[in-house]
Amino acid sequence: MAHLLGGEALHLEYPTKVVFDSVSLGVNEGDRIGIVGRNGDGKSSLLGMLAGIREPDGGRVTVRGGVTVGVLDQQDTLDDDETIGHAVVGDRAEHEWAGDARTRDVIAGLLGDLPWDARLGDLSGGQRRRVALATLLSGDWDVLFLDEPTNHLDVEAITWLAMHLKKRWAPSAGGLLVVTHDRWFLDEICTATWEVHDRLVEPFEGGYAAYILQRVERDRQAATIEQRRQNLARKELAWLRRGAPARTAKPKFRIDAANELIADVPEIRDKVALQSLAVARLGKDVVDLLDAGVTYGDHTVLKDIEWRIAPGERTGILGVNGAGKSTLLNLVTGSLEPTSGRVKRGKTVKVATLTQRLDELEQHMDDPVRVVIASLRTTYAFGAGSKSQELTPGQLLERLGFSSAQLSTPVKDLSGGQKRRLQLLLVILDQPNVLILDEPTNDLDTDMLAAMEDLLDSWSGTLIVVSHDRYFLERVTDQQYAILDGRLRHLPGGVDEYLRLRAIQDAEPSRSAASGGVPAASGLQGAELRAAQKEASATERRIEKLQQQIDRAKASLAEHDQADYVGLGKEMQRISTLEAERDELEMQWFELTETIG
Repeated sequence: MAHLLGGEALHLEYPTKVVFDSVSLGVNEGDRIGIVGRNGDGKSSLLGMLAGIREPDGGRVTVRGGVTVGVLDQQDTLDDDETIGHAVVGDRAEHEWAGDARTRDVIAGLLGDLPWDARLGDLSGGQRRRVALATLLSGDWDVLFLDEPTNHLDVEAITWLAMHLKKRWAPSAGGLLVVTHDRWFLDEICTATWEVHDRLVEPFEGGYAAYILQRVERDRQAATIEQRRQNLARKELAWLRRGAPARTAKPKFRIDAANELIADVPEIRDKVALQSLAVARLGKDVVDLLDAGVTYGDHTVLKDIEWRIAPGERTGILGVNGAGKSTLLNLVTGSLEPTSGRVKRGKTVKVATLTQRLDELEQHMDDPVRVVIASLRTTYAFGAGSKSQELTPGQLLERLGFSSAQLSTPVKDLSGGQKRRLQLLLVILDQPNVLILDEPTNDLDTDMLAAMEDLLDSWSGTLIVVSHDRYFLERVTDQQYAILDGRLRHLPGGVDEYLRLRAIQDAEPSRSAASGGVPAASGLQGAELRAAQKEASATERRIEKLQQQIDRAKASLAEHDQADYVGLGKEMQRISTLEAERDELEMQWFELTETIG
């Protein structure tokens, strides 16, 4: 394939640190390269050098003649007084840009919910980021450099961006380099991965899953190197092979090699042991939302919410911005009372929330990290059963990537990712039994996300997660729900089902308009249509009955003798069987309703 650009003997250093030392690499047509590595190791600096916006201290970057380069960095350079429309299409006539399929696709994918004539100065940071990305993607580039393009994007927009980039930078056209901590995104679009570490750039074939396998093989050959990273990477590989949803494009590595590497790796979480401990800590009741609704004036945010949260349950919540996710979380925490229905809380429930803000650390900004953790208990128990272990706050910080030297660093001098990890530690060590994570992955690199996931795997409480990071959401939760039209809906098909439902939801107004306000008819008619409708109604009733059985079983679980581990295990297995049957019926119901139209 034709060479597009490359770096030769690149050297970059700061007064106290050499970032790169004699690095040589190249980008060819059809390359879609993901750049990973720990924060501070030089990912954005590498991107800047190759893109021509940062001069290396040594070596050179060469670009083939005529090759055009587009860059999305993390700086906001938009003009506040400009409109969205002018920023994206400039002075092009409407018939010109409206007739361009690529521009229409970009506008629909990223800006469909924003007024075309809105002033950029009136937009939020996330909205401005989307405008900057849309402006870049509307241009014509041979090589595209993207630095954290998924920041501020929701699950739908991230999925759209992945599909757009795969289609646009096909194997025979152009090149793409992307720095991101979004591992689903990396696995979906990348044909190669570059890991930045220890002043060099190490190339790997394939996306994130293939990179993890090759890194495990590399670390196994040098078993004494970075033992902790090796163990985390092997656990990550076990998740990718056993737990992660199937990808549309299989990663390019040998399945037998992957199976051999994870043969002795246990399941990601001991669900039975953790749930037994959660029941013991929480008792009979956690939080029940019973026909709950929230209305502000004439605006209904949530309605008819029926959600009985069980001990040890791990739930992900999906929904577009403004759908009511924060309102739902506030009902759970008790900071908001419903305007209809009621919320019932167990007497032993202690809820803690890891928010996007760093309020928990404000009182410690001038203290070094060791002073912050000195006031905590000596040790804390993590895990369950034979895997339970007592860890000190310092050991937990080490698991979250802090070095001994960083214990003397004032909190105000920590990076955003370090503050986020310290915040998580303080929240967990406050010993809540219900933990809410609201967009917890901001400012974290892929290794630190794996470390956070590893810590959560041994946490025995009830977990509720709101996140646009699809990989993290699927990795740490066992079930997902969506807020759609103000109602809470279970998603047996996970994020993929949510995306299908949202696509149907978005298509309904246009279908109604096309048919004069009458929804488009399905392909079924007459007796076939009536039979499908009857089956859908019967399936819905069976789902409701199963859900009632599940709720009763979970309620009785708390009254079970906690010392009877065999009996508890059988009850939990029965609940799992009922839930699997419910999920299968919900998938059947979903397919039937799609057929009916």
